[in-house]
Amino acid sequence: MSHWLKRRVAGVFGSAEPAIDLYSDTQTKPTAEMRRAIAAAEVGDEQQGTDPTVNRLCARMAELLGHEAGLFLPTGTMCNLVAVATHTTPGESIIADDRSHIVRSETGGAAAVSGVITDLLPGERGQFRADDLRAALAPGHIYRPSPRLVCLEQTHNFGGGAIWPLGRYREAADIAHEHGVLVHTDGARLFNATVATSTEPCVWGEPVDSIWVDFTKGLGAPLGAVLVGSTDFIAQARVYKHRFGGAMRQAGIAAAACLHSLDHHVERLAEDHANASRLAEGLRALGLDISPAETNMVWLDVSPTGLGAAGFLERLAAHGVRMSRVEEDVRAVTHLGVSAQDVEAAISAVGKVLDSCPGGDA
Repeated sequence: MSHWLKRRVAGVFGSAEPAIDLYSDTQTKPTAEMRRAIAAAEVGDEQQGTDPTVNRLCARMAELLGHEAGLFLPTGTMCNLVAVATHTTPGESIIADDRSHIVRSETGGAAAVSGVITDLLPGERGQFRADDLRAALAPGHIYRPSPRLVCLEQTHNFGGGAIWPLGRYREAADIAHEHGVLVHTDGARLFNATVATSTEPCVWGEPVDSIWVDFTKGLGAPLGAVLVGSTDFIAQARVYKHRFGGAMRQAGIAAAACLHSLDHHVERLAEDHANASRLAEGLRALGLDISPAETNMVWLDVSPTGLGAAGFLERLAAHGVRMSRVEEDVRAVTHLGVSAQDVEAAISAVGKVLDSCPGGDA
């Protein structure tokens, strides 16, 4: 292996970067144009509500998503923490798909911070059935906590980047509201859904009581997410934001990056989707079992290789390609740092890994 490639491969386990990084769309870097927007940002005191760039971002996101007000937060996980805390009281229950981010990737934050029980529903690619939701919404009693909040996720990360179809999404929100229960959407990758379905963000925002979008995924900003809802909801959410340490000072430098991404990086998500589709096609042609690539994620079942996910990724890293492991599945995510040429190179690298397996294929 060349010295250059050794340094690149070290990125999987050390400090250098891999040649092709499909680990996650969180691996994007600010573009030169975004950096210029950051440098030129007008700033104030975000905690006191006087940062004009933050205020402009929040107002824009509230309008886009069909709500009254918005709140700028450092991370998407904090958006979920704040939303659950604002919507619920300790001892109540929230309802979520059993593979949702709020359940699998937030270290029990909802329970630890808000004292709520999470009622887990099984679903196909992250989408639970209407009948299961109705059953979970049965009224609470002395033995059972009262359901207070239904949590959706669009797109669904551990569902393979899958999109809730609009009809089923609205149906879930309607069922919850018919039972007097609120609805919150983790919209970390919401714009992937809007681009893939040619819909406006408000189509997904208006049926629910709160929703947020993360700018650090395919949109390429270094940090920041905006949670939106009613004016009263956001006023209460601001209290929890301060309590959880989310208040900032001259945060306009971050908000400027988010605004730049809204202007320049939303429509280009279609390129990521096309690249993911091509990656899935190429890997399927190699004999791997690939889940449908609805947006920018490709999930691989590498069990037929006999390597296990860890072994497969180690061999793939030796060819300069980085993907991520989720239990025994492998995930590849396209983003603005991955070109069509990179996708072809990644397919070739996976082919070389398969050739090295016993029998020469998957």
